[in-house]
Formats: sequence, C-alpha cells, structure tokens
Amino acid sequence: HIFSDLPVNFCYLTIYMFSAGRRTALLASGYGRIAIRNATRNAPKSTQFQIRNLSSIIDFDDDLDAWPREKKNTIFNVCPQGSRMVVERLGKFHEVQEGGWFFAVPFVDQIRFVVDMREKALNIPPQSAITKDNVHVHVSGNLYCQFIDAEKAAYGCKNPIYAIKQHAQSSMRAAIGELELDDILHARARLNQMIKTTVQESAQAWGLEIMRYEITTVSPDKFITEAMDKQAAAERHRRKKVLDAEGDKRAAELESEGIKIRMKNESEGTLIKMTNEAEAAKVKATVEAQGEAAVIGMRAAAQAEAIRIIAEALGNGEHANEAAKLAVAREYINMYSEIGKQSNTMIFSDRPADVNALLAQASTVVNAYNNSTGNGGKSSKP
Repeated sequence: HIFSDLPVNFCYLTIYMFSAGRRTALLASGYGRIAIRNATRNAPKSTQFQIRNLSSIIDFDDDLDAWPREKKNTIFNVCPQGSRMVVERLGKFHEVQEGGWFFAVPFVDQIRFVVDMREKALNIPPQSAITKDNVHVHVSGNLYCQFIDAEKAAYGCKNPIYAIKQHAQSSMRAAIGELELDDILHARARLNQMIKTTVQESAQAWGLEIMRYEITTVSPDKFITEAMDKQAAAERHRRKKVLDAEGDKRAAELESEGIKIRMKNESEGTLIKMTNEAEAAKVKATVEAQGEAAVIGMRAAAQAEAIRIIAEALGNGEHANEAAKLAVAREYINMYSEIGKQSNTMIFSDRPADVNALLAQASTVVNAYNNSTGNGGKSSKP
C-alpha cells in the first residue's frame, strides 16, 4: 500500500532500484510485483501503459501480475471478441460468456475471470543449464500458447501463465541435460519438440494448448566459445587444404588427359602420314613401272622393226651380208659401251671375224650385264 500512494515518477525509480539491486530477492518475495500492481491500478490509463512497458523491460512480466483479470458487473455487460468471461453466481461457477453482450444479476452474479483466448508469446529468460557432456550454457526461448478452455484456465491453476512459464523453464533445463552441446546447436527442432511435448502434458489441465516452443539463443561459457572458434578456424583451414589438394589432383588429371590426347593425335597423325607416304610410293612405283614397261615395249618394237628392215635388206640386196655384219658390229660396240658403264668386267674375242664365236661371246656378255645389273650395279672383282 505504500507504493500505491507514491507519485508515478518515484514509482519508476523504485522499480529501477528493485531491478538493479535486489531483483532476485524481490521476485522471490513478490514485493516487486506488488509495487507494479499497485502503481498500475491507481495510475491513469496512459501511465498504466508506460508502467507495463517498463515492467516488461526489467522482466516483471505483466501477464503474471494481470491474473486474474476481473470486471465489474454493470448488469448490461459486453464481452470483447476473442475473450471469455467466467461468471460466478453466489461464489459458484455459473457460466462462460463468449463475445457479445449479456445480462448479469447485480449483487448475485460476479464476473470473476476475463480470459484472453488469443495466442500469446511468453518470453523465457536465459536459463543456466549443463549439457550431457558437462558444458555450462545459458539458453533462452519463446513459448507460444493459447487458452482453449476458460473454465479450466480459471479454476485449474491459480496463475496458469506463471505456472506454464516455470514448467517450460524446468523442462528446457531437463531437455538440455539429455543432449550434448553439438546436438543442441545443430538440432534445435528436436529440442523444441521435446520441450513442447513435455509442457503440453501439464498444460491441458490448465486449459492451455502449447502451439510451439522456439529456442532463441544458446550461449556457452567463455572457454567453450573460444574453443569453438578455434575449432571452426581449424575446420576452415582443413577445408581449404582439401580444396587445394582436390584442385591440384584435378589439374594433374586434366594435364595427363591432355598429354594422352596429344600423344594419341600425334600417333594418329604419324600413322596417316606413313599411310599416305606408302600410298604415294606405291603409286610412284606403279607409274614408274608402267612408264618403264612402255619404254621397253617401244624399244622392243623399234628393235623388231629394225631387225625386220635389216632382214628385208639382207634378202633383197647384194650387200645384205655386209649390212648384217655392220648391224651386228654396231650392237656389239654398243654392248661393250654399256658394259663399260655398268661393270669392270670386259670380254674380248680373239676372232672378231667369226660370226658364231661373236654370237657366243655376245650371249656371255649379255649374261654378265644382267648379273651386274641384278647386283645393283656393283662391280665384281676380276
């Protein structure tokens, strides 16, 4: 009652002193809530809003102080949309009124509870907990809940909002104790589901439905944070080395693949070159052979024509014998000339006037010429 008679500005100073100096003791004893409640009830509406904002900043949650919310019976009463009014008749539960207007008997009916049925978010302050691997952490979160049964909310618990927050804090600490730090950091959805399931079992008796629970911050102690930073730096350094090694490996693979393709192309080019050269040599030899055969044929035809002419001359003229000797002598001289060019073996007749001996000697010279030509034109020793 002392705080209710003080000016609002002094009440602000009192609240600040409570929050800064003896906040834990005041929360335990309830004097801080009493101060805010009394200041709010006796202040104007604009000031009430400011006090509630200040109480939320210093973590005097107005949901704890505003329960239960009552309303005076004005006979003709109006219930806002999204709210439920629990009416008691002669101190006993009578009915629950939904949004709209209704009549209540004066002095008999009392609007005992006004329950907000909309979803609300409750701030869970940071809680100190120890993980399964003995790491000290501070974890905070948000609890989203909604009243679904106004009667259970009014009579199931003295202050269901306060009860559900306390239960959420204890459930969060219990859930953290079952998980390791890495699981908490990387599997928040699992932790949120564990806390929601645990809180929902108790909230049903208080007319509450837990919509969801969200972990907001996970703060390990200083030494663990430094170790995590070093581990992250080492992991990034390891990944860099792995990426560099993979890049070098890929570069070596591409380089060897390029060398392989180059050698394959070079060998295929060499094969094509050799094939073309062999084909060209074959064509060249074929053309040369055809030309040589044509030349030999023309020479043979010319020689045959010459022999025919000589034969005609031998048979028709009186000097035919001398003409035949002259032709044989000319061929004999030409043969010696060719033998002199191709070989160093020379055969001379001791009887140049003997035709039979000349023919035998010519045959021997032809064979020697052919042998020397077959040996590639190399001279034989005498």
